[in-house]
Amino acid sequence: MYQYSLHNRINQACEKNQLSTGDKDQLFYARLIANTAAIHSLYSELYGHHPNGEAGFEELVQTLIQAHRQRTPKLRQKDNTKEKKGNWFLSNEINGMSLYVDRFCGRLADLPSKLPYLKDLGINFLHLMPVFQSPEGESDGGYAVSDFRKVDERFGTLDDLQKLQLRMQQEEMYLMIDIVLNHTSYHHEWAQKAKAGDPVYQDYFYMYDDRTLPDQFDSTMPEIFPESSPGSFTYVKECNKWVMTVFHHYQWDLNYTNPAVFNAMLDNILFYANLGVDILRIDAPAFIWKQLGTTCQNLPQAHMLLQLIRQCVQVAAPGMALLGEAIVAPKEIMKYFGTGLYYGKECEVAYNATQMALQWDALATGDTRVMLAAQHDLLQKPFGCTWLTYTRCHDDIGLGYEDASIIAAGFNAYGHRKFLKDYYSGTHPGSPASGALFSVNPKTQDARISGSLASLCGLERAMEAYDENEIEMSVRKILLMQAQTFFIGGIPMLFYGDEVGYTNDYSYLNDPGKSYDNRWMHRPIINWEKNARAKESGTLEQKIFSATQRLLQIRKSLPVIADKKNLTWLTPHNIHVAGFLRQDQEKRLYCLFNYASRASYLTWYAFKEHGNAPKRLYDHWNDKKLTVGSDYEYLVIDPYSFCILEVIE
Repeated sequence: MYQYSLHNRINQACEKNQLSTGDKDQLFYARLIANTAAIHSLYSELYGHHPNGEAGFEELVQTLIQAHRQRTPKLRQKDNTKEKKGNWFLSNEINGMSLYVDRFCGRLADLPSKLPYLKDLGINFLHLMPVFQSPEGESDGGYAVSDFRKVDERFGTLDDLQKLQLRMQQEEMYLMIDIVLNHTSYHHEWAQKAKAGDPVYQDYFYMYDDRTLPDQFDSTMPEIFPESSPGSFTYVKECNKWVMTVFHHYQWDLNYTNPAVFNAMLDNILFYANLGVDILRIDAPAFIWKQLGTTCQNLPQAHMLLQLIRQCVQVAAPGMALLGEAIVAPKEIMKYFGTGLYYGKECEVAYNATQMALQWDALATGDTRVMLAAQHDLLQKPFGCTWLTYTRCHDDIGLGYEDASIIAAGFNAYGHRKFLKDYYSGTHPGSPASGALFSVNPKTQDARISGSLASLCGLERAMEAYDENEIEMSVRKILLMQAQTFFIGGIPMLFYGDEVGYTNDYSYLNDPGKSYDNRWMHRPIINWEKNARAKESGTLEQKIFSATQRLLQIRKSLPVIADKKNLTWLTPHNIHVAGFLRQDQEKRLYCLFNYASRASYLTWYAFKEHGNAPKRLYDHWNDKKLTVGSDYEYLVIDPYSFCILEVIE
């Protein structure tokens, strides 16, 4: 709704900053005017009652203007190019990889030399795990940031990062980096000033003189790392106060009820935007607002903060999209795309962690019914938003789907989850997996799963046993899991090393800064001699690399895979087979995945339930044409195999 007084305030701010409302500033001014009412409304909901609220809003506007002025002509042109494409991140031509710079190649300056390897695989989108300054030994993998604007010397310099971004831009590759909104390292300047007794910076955190309020918070807040970091508060002897530390004692939670904190972090967000970041991964957004008497997770104010950030980014850096790293139940994850007036206007991208976990469920059980039972909620994603899909990432595997999905499939929820934990930790009789349980809660026995893609698929044990048949089955499982991830819709994100079948790396046990966290077993140090074997015919590395490469090529060749909310799940005529239809106008693509250890038979009737019955199909993966048979005849899918079937007649 138009507000004259607000419009006038914006004009005054622009005049004060000598900003032209025409020429090179015209588009920015138009976006600012168009979004100001929403920005002011959201800001007022959060900070209208705060004594510094009005001054904070003026500072917010100044931050947007300053960020615009610092945006380079090349980035502004890139903004315009993306705008013409419209929701550029929905494209089937984007394929990603997530990596730790130091463990992948050493330093940022070394990464440009690895871009040809990545491009050969089919990767044109890189997620760099945290590279900004964090203390050695207390970094939480880089998520305990001590300086949001200084690249850690272990990786190089900010200049190295900027040179990498320019090279990637020349190669038409996209870049994603993280911002850790929820907390800072206790070595951060703000924390150091708070520790020294500065009341201004103590208000940047949740700090208390005694245990009264911390105890009240703890009574309703679940523990995140009960083994290594029980409780949610840490005593700070230097200032005789208790500070909120939800994750680890060295990560102090930021107090977003203070508008100064929001403005300071918005300034950091726009700093990253002006580095040329295409997607900004917002780490742990579920935790950014705290309120007594709640779990302090997924609160409405957390969503308001994200909606406010989205509106601000659209004004100052419209080419950058936001990814909300919220690993929560399907009904909760949908809220990170936006609700109500902001439906589809919160984060453009979110992790499809539920689908990832469901695929691991199906692989262990050979049964797709739990996967299918959970799809109704996942299909509620707004049009214009997308998933980041993945089989493995740097994190553990949580079994975050709801008990109702397990029960609907006919299983006992507790027993089913116990089976999965036993299966992937390798303790279940006959399990081929080599994984480990992470963050076991001794009270509830809740736990997550660590392990590389290859090891969880059985490759580690198969290689140790020199069992050629099991090695073949393990490779099939790897490709089955990746194929469903690539074709289900969204931006597929490989985890480095998976493209050549890295098994668990146990060297982390010799590092005191990592040995307490078994997630490091699936964060390998790359041996480039091993990766070079991807070009040697007949090697295991070549088999996995070339197959992954081909899957990505097929994905890029099929516009129907673009995420236009065009997915329909097929009726489960065989509980071992997960199948869905992707369609766009006249194009139709059936994707089928057999999670059984034996051949599965699927009635041809499954292809006749949605629109005109096809007559002929082309299988892009198996490179053959098929004739659709009678209803009493069957398509036979090999063990742990899949079909990518395009309707050609």
